[in-house]
Amino acid sequence: MSAAQVTPISPGAPPGASASLSAWARRLAAVVVTLLVVIGAWHLLTAVTGIVSPARFATPAEVGLALRQIAIDGYGNARLHEHVLRSVLLVTMGFTVAASVGVVLGLAMGASRSVEAFVNPIFLVLRPIPPLAWIPLAIVWLGLGDAAKMMVIFVSAFVPSVINSYTGVRQIDKPIFEAAAMLDVTGWRYWREVLVPGALPSIFTGLRLSLQASWTTLVAAELVGAVAGLGSILNQASQDIYPAMILVGMISVALCGWGMTQMLGWIEQRVMPWRLRS
Repeated sequence: MSAAQVTPISPGAPPGASASLSAWARRLAAVVVTLLVVIGAWHLLTAVTGIVSPARFATPAEVGLALRQIAIDGYGNARLHEHVLRSVLLVTMGFTVAASVGVVLGLAMGASRSVEAFVNPIFLVLRPIPPLAWIPLAIVWLGLGDAAKMMVIFVSAFVPSVINSYTGVRQIDKPIFEAAAMLDVTGWRYWREVLVPGALPSIFTGLRLSLQASWTTLVAAELVGAVAGLGSILNQASQDIYPAMILVGMISVALCGWGMTQMLGWIEQRVMPWRLRS
């Protein structure tokens, strides 16, 4: 074989690395193009043609000025990064506690008929109550501070974690349980090697739903009595009739929720690497 026929291979580069990089570049390009199209259409409809009144839906330039104002001078008792940090911290704490308790309870309900019989009637009574309906009770019990908001976040994130963990256990193939019984896999080993791995796909589905519910509930909870937070931006801007700042708050919520969802997806890939090859 001649030297011209030899394809050089970069030492240490994993197979398919260039293909993965190319796919990532294509996705990034698609995102950039989509954003440019959306912003262009937004500018055209508001600032150029006036089809959408800027008094009702701010122009991109007005949103940029509002973003500069809250980032540098502050708005609603804090600057943007302070609002973001406060909301992210509350969501992270409430979501972590709810997911931890919910996953364990769901696995226990799926694995034990006795636990299911004891917990399920209580769970069925509480499940139909919307998370936002707990806000007045949380305020009565815990006041207007962060504890009340964490309680509401806990309630909203708890239900999807329980349901999906329970479903994940019930979807494990019966031969797996039979093999575990034959090999005398019990106790903590049974949880570690049978229940958790078998239910992981459903568990992460529940975690994504719980995270989404946490952000939805937090913004609603922060509309009432919050000193700072992304919900307080929306509340203050609505009272001031400030559409540009309302959009800044909405975009900030979207970006924070997207970022935390991406982080959860990264954890999922590390915990279940085999799904990348499926």
